[in-house]
Amino acid sequence: MNSTVSGDDPQAEFKRPESVLVVIYTQAGDALLLQRVRPAWPEFWQSVTGSLHWSEQVPLDAARRELYEETGIELETGWHDWQHTFHFPVLPQYRYRYPPGCAGNIEHVFSLEIPSRQTVRINPREHSDSRWLPLSEAVSAVWSWTNRAALDALRDGRYPKG
Repeated sequence: MNSTVSGDDPQAEFKRPESVLVVIYTQAGDALLLQRVRPAWPEFWQSVTGSLHWSEQVPLDAARRELYEETGIELETGWHDWQHTFHFPVLPQYRYRYPPGCAGNIEHVFSLEIPSRQTVRINPREHSDSRWLPLSEAVSAVWSWTNRAALDALRDGRYPKG
């Protein structure tokens, strides 16, 4: 990935077009969803997501950081790196956030299995609410097609464990 843009440091100016998706679920089959503050769609529910920082070399580090920032949860065990990425276009109205010429994003998929539902501390700058839903309901509640695909695979047992 190009580390400079027009002689400028992209770390200070642009988002890295690489992100993580973290599906948190219980052993009983419930998934944690967070309601986005922006965009202004009232039913924009999602799992934990976020961009890698330019300094982060390992996507799992970003996944753990995002989990803590968005939920207050810190766990070392229960993580599953799916070794899978989704590729999707950056919507035109958001491309200004990324380096010039960037039109796509790479999303690394992780899941975190926990014994039971936990109380979460949401970040009010990013989310307005949280809820736990059975995986079968969570699939249809999320906005992003990548989030739906991950929840669907988890629900059906079609994801790599370990």
